Amino acid sequence: MKTDRPVRIQSLDFLGAFRVRLEFTDGSSREIDLDRYLHGPIFEDIRNNPDVFRSAKIDARMGAISWDNGADIDPDVLYHDLTPAWMESDTDESQVA
Repeated sequence: MKTDRPVRIQSLDFLGAFRVRLEFTDGSSREIDLDRYLHGPIFEDIRNNPDVFRSAKIDARMGAISWDNGADIDPDVLYHDLTPAWMESDTDESQVA
């Protein structure tokens, strides 16, 4: 039976550097390098401190990767391999100039 429920992250394993293995609620899993998603001031400590990076957990309500400082990564972006929002903003600004 097909469901229209969004796919969310249900487990997270750290593989080294910024690489993780994610298991999604549809049963699929993939290895992802989170480096390109860790952009901006909220991710600074996460990028610079491996212990902080490895403190990530799955937010039970959103099904997203989250950290205690309020940073998170949308599960739709990871599942569908979408362009990070900060990259879209940079592209939009460069097209305006």
